[in-house]
Amino acid sequence: MNHIKQITLGCGCFWCFEATIQRLQGVINVTSGYAGGSLENPSYEQVCSGLTGHAEVIQIEFDEQQLPLTVLLDVFFSAHNPTTLNRQGADIGTQYRSVIFYHDTQQQQLAQAYKPRPH
Repeated sequence: MNHIKQITLGCGCFWCFEATIQRLQGVINVTSGYAGGSLENPSYEQVCSGLTGHAEVIQIEFDEQQLPLTVLLDVFFSAHNPTTLNRQGADIGTQYRSVIFYHDTQQQQLAQAYKPRPH
């Protein structure tokens, strides 16, 4: 059974989140980029315009035997405030929204279960 998985997460500036995730044991690779938008291979300027619909994300390749997805989701939800729309700290814009791009049904179900509930 293959224990190497991928998930794509966005929670503000991808460089800041990438630095946090890279320190976790079980992370194999982290790639920063843009996802969820209407253009293929958009430029930084195009994404910052807010017109493409992209979010800044990191794609994480990880060994789920060393690093369960639940731990990644704990880090994800503690690294930012998912209830602030289109903003994380000083970063403002639709590209800084909180987003999870799951890669399979199991990830979808787990992410939905971890999603913060309104008070």
